[in-house]
Amino acid sequence: MNFRKDMAATDSGRPLAFVFGMSPWRKLLGAWLPDRRIVQRSRFAFTALEFRSLWAPLLRLSRNAEVYVWGYKHPAFLQDFCEANGIPLIRLEDGFLRSVKLGSTNAPPLSLCFDSPVLYFDATAPSRLEWHLQNHDFAADTALRRRAEQGLHRLLETRLSKYNNATDTAIETIYGPKDRPRILVIGQVDDDMSILKGCDRLFYNNDLIDAAVAENPGAQIIFKPHPDIMHGHRPSRFSRERLAGNVQVLETNVTLADAFQTIDRVYTITSLAGFEALMRGIPVTCLGMPFYAGWGATDDRQSCPRRTARRDVIDIFAAAYILYPRYYDPASLGRIEFEEAVEILHRMRQQATA
Repeated sequence: MNFRKDMAATDSGRPLAFVFGMSPWRKLLGAWLPDRRIVQRSRFAFTALEFRSLWAPLLRLSRNAEVYVWGYKHPAFLQDFCEANGIPLIRLEDGFLRSVKLGSTNAPPLSLCFDSPVLYFDATAPSRLEWHLQNHDFAADTALRRRAEQGLHRLLETRLSKYNNATDTAIETIYGPKDRPRILVIGQVDDDMSILKGCDRLFYNNDLIDAAVAENPGAQIIFKPHPDIMHGHRPSRFSRERLAGNVQVLETNVTLADAFQTIDRVYTITSLAGFEALMRGIPVTCLGMPFYAGWGATDDRQSCPRRTARRDVIDIFAAAYILYPRYYDPASLGRIEFEEAVEILHRMRQQATA
């Protein structure tokens, strides 16, 4: 591929966006970055030497150049180069309202997070989401809080989540009669970046279950595996042999809206599902430090000294669902607001389950 020719063929009046990886989203990049000239290398199939000989000179010569990558999927030398040369390295990740299908199926997302130097799930440094939560004057921003209250209510009403591929279930037939406290343990993919970047030590699903069992003697413990594990898209270290006798494993991918019914407490490492439990008024214990922990809304097992503000669920919702992500109409590929994204996703789910 002639990258210099590609650069010359683009509109020279806009800043350059060097996009590395993200090959499944090649056709969507123009919609996501409409004010940038895009130069893309679809895969990271090049060595540090090849990068220094081809890409490094182009980046140094380009005024206002930016580098875009998906999450943390990039070679270390790319980040080192950007830091040494003062070039912004901008990370993309799915937002909190994504799609009907799982992200691992390459279904296009309705929302994206753009952040630098770290993403929202990385507790090692402040993300833009953390900055909003630490610094925004939510008490004075009554219009934003009103939007957040209405938006939270609408999400609960529509039963939407980040992913929406599960079918509605009569959960009482799975849980059985409730005669004791009921604890839901939210499983995650063991090597998920939110665990690697959001914990001061490594936890696995069995560690999370063990904590729930030890701290809730006599309770009904229910473990919900991550959908990617259930569907075989990702490997798992989860061991049934290590489970205590009173732990029930959900064998079907039930919706979170159903799974949360009659639950008294949720245990998670860093899952977004923990915040969706908070949205329903369910107490949440976090072994790691997800974006919604450290603000006084959760039972935290590690600390983040940077997070000194006290925030309620509405504040956190406003920051995470309204201030932080960008939303896109998957049909027109145009930018939309949070409220529009909710209604589009609601219609998509209705059509998928009709």
